Amino acid sequence: MSENLEFMMLDLFDFYDKMERNNILLSFKGDITSDLLTSILQIMESKMDNFQEEPKTKKKVYNVLVECLQNLYHHMDEAPTDSGEYGRSAIFMIGKLDGAYNVITGNYILNENVSGLKNRLDEVNSLTKEELKEYHKQILNNGEMSLKGGGGLGMVDIARKTGQKLHYTFQPIDEKVSFFSLNIKVTLNQ
Repeated sequence: MSENLEFMMLDLFDFYDKMERNNILLSFKGDITSDLLTSILQIMESKMDNFQEEPKTKKKVYNVLVECLQNLYHHMDEAPTDSGEYGRSAIFMIGKLDGAYNVITGNYILNENVSGLKNRLDEVNSLTKEELKEYHKQILNNGEMSLKGGGGLGMVDIARKTGQKLHYTFQPIDEKVSFFSLNIKVTLNQ
């Protein structure tokens, strides 16, 4: 067995162990397609049925999943590949731990777009429940569209539905892109 393969196998067990400890129910890395979105939503709906989640919980988790996956589908930027070129790729995980579902996404974002997204996330995080409701109405009434066609409602909807702050990071990769990570916590019985 080659050294690389042996190292990858040790890495794989470490990855499996981390997923097990964090009760990761579903994980995916690659290009996000509309068919994949449908499959992920069907799988998670089935898993929540198996957990016998309350309808209210299932609806909240499902709605947050839809928003997060649509954000990945519509807003990920191209990233550097092993060949030095740029391609589209993202990562998505969902886990259930300590009475909450955690929806974690990661994707590349052009550095020129980081400050705008960071400002928007910080603005959403600064708002109270009532202010989020008003901000949501304002966006709908103004009919504004983002550069990629959305009205900017996704993050506002996530914050409203979860009642939680949006936890995020931007990790610089090179002069062109950074890696954007988002962790959304959907608490049960809230």
